[in-house]
Amino acid sequence: MPPAAVPQQQGMTVWQKCVGLTMGFLFGGLSILRGGAGPRGVLPTLSQYMLGSAATFSFFLAIGSVIRNDGELPPHLEAARLQLSSPMMRTRSDGFANMRLRWELEKARRSDPQ
Repeated sequence: MPPAAVPQQQGMTVWQKCVGLTMGFLFGGLSILRGGAGPRGVLPTLSQYMLGSAATFSFFLAIGSVIRNDGELPPHLEAARLQLSSPMMRTRSDGFANMRLRWELEKARRSDPQ
């Protein structure tokens, strides 16, 4: 059986970069205005805030996209997962069908003279 295709994660979009950089610019600018630029100067301090904020924002968006795409399995793997999972993990209608089947098997076993 060939291995299942795994969807590849895309890189950061322009929107993710812009939002992270803008937030870094705002928070970095506010920090520089409140506490001064420090020994490195204004531009290195501001760029450090901007890049750190962009990286953090992109990291959390990447986690969200992995969580969102985690449940998309090919149909044959989803069927195998449902067959191997416990009855508690199935839907209510599957539970009712399973219960009816067990009742019928129990009735057949009791009514069968041996």
